[in-house]
Amino acid sequence: MKQIRDGQVRAAVSAVPLPALSRVLAQAGSSVQPSTVSGDLIGQLRVLEEMKSAISGLQAQIAVAFDLAQRAEQAEAGVPAAERGKGVGAQVALARRESPNRGSRLLGLAKALATEMPHTLAALNKGLLNEWRATLLVKETACLSVEDRAAVDEELAPDAGTFEGFGDRALVAAVKAAAYRRDPRSVAQRASHAASERTVSLRPAPDTMTYLTALLPVAQGVAVYAALTRSADAARSSGDPRGRGQVMADTLVERVTGTRAGFTGINLDLVMTDRTLFQGDSEPARLQGYGIVPAEWARTLIGAEETHGRAGTNAAIGPGQDFAVWVRRLYTAPGSGELLAMDSKARLFPHRHRRFIQTRDHTCRTPYCDAPIRHIDHIVPWHSGGTTTLDNAAGLCEACNHTKENPGWNATPLPAETHTLHISTPTGHTYHSKAPPLPGHRPSRT
Repeated sequence: MKQIRDGQVRAAVSAVPLPALSRVLAQAGSSVQPSTVSGDLIGQLRVLEEMKSAISGLQAQIAVAFDLAQRAEQAEAGVPAAERGKGVGAQVALARRESPNRGSRLLGLAKALATEMPHTLAALNKGLLNEWRATLLVKETACLSVEDRAAVDEELAPDAGTFEGFGDRALVAAVKAAAYRRDPRSVAQRASHAASERTVSLRPAPDTMTYLTALLPVAQGVAVYAALTRSADAARSSGDPRGRGQVMADTLVERVTGTRAGFTGINLDLVMTDRTLFQGDSEPARLQGYGIVPAEWARTLIGAEETHGRAGTNAAIGPGQDFAVWVRRLYTAPGSGELLAMDSKARLFPHRHRRFIQTRDHTCRTPYCDAPIRHIDHIVPWHSGGTTTLDNAAGLCEACNHTKENPGWNATPLPAETHTLHISTPTGHTYHSKAPPLPGHRPSRT
């Protein structure tokens, strides 16, 4: 078994495009010099861009070799075939300082390039394509069989400079046309399956704004947009002073939430210092699910008059936006900004502990992962003697919580001023994750 494993890994590593990378590096020291300083700088930019592409190809080959090595080691350890390979994408992500989700996609890209699309990989090694455009090629051929995908790769021959001067849209159009010619039924099935991936997402935008995005089938998306447009046109024709886009946005909020303001008994966790709330301090606040918001905006949102734990109602945000605000005090340890701990003898974290941890961790505690917290779980598992205390708790996304249960992964809390999580991977590499600082905390420098 060990001989087979070593042979597989050596074969994968031997395919790594070191000659291509060496060629690009040699170009950087070429004796051909442009006649002007500006020309020399542009030439350097081109060489560096080609180096980036060659390095991306090298990373893809190494990722495939690492996946083979991990699977072989797991087979020797007796891991069932269906379980092998779990956690590999997360290790790739940590090594590349990416989120686990991004790491899994990078590993999938590497496998497709190394095993099914050699011409695209060669173009990446030569600097004719960057990693993003190689990703587009892989994505647009994902619905094809292995044979058809390889045939499209050979037909387009990206390593021959087929896409020189193409923009992203032109490249995608060419790949889609080739894929459709090869297997029109699979392309049609992919389009029909896309409707099952409809979703709504939220991400922060500058200046306390957000992007609320809906991925819908084209007919429904056009219908929603047409309805909002008609409402905006009717309001503008009746003398509404708001802009067309403003009316459309306000109409969307009103129709989805049922109120003009959009606040209908929804809990908004806004964390700020007492100085910001009562003394007009400029220390920013933090809105759960969004991030940092200006102090003045936070005070305007909740008001500043506290009466027996209640801050009254506020109508300063906009017409019809009165809502009740409740103030909950959180106490932190002096100097560290760490929320004080509470203990529990229960197997599961109680509701107040869960809210406490969500407020402390804000997003998934795995390094580089910004996903929302879905699981509040023990760092040292309960079955291994872990306690249900805040020191032994971490907020994680669902994928990261499952990843840490794979063989070879280990997580432990470290004694530190700020809650710190120590993570070790099956390869022995270690990573630290500190809880994000709360508003008003200034990390000390050593």
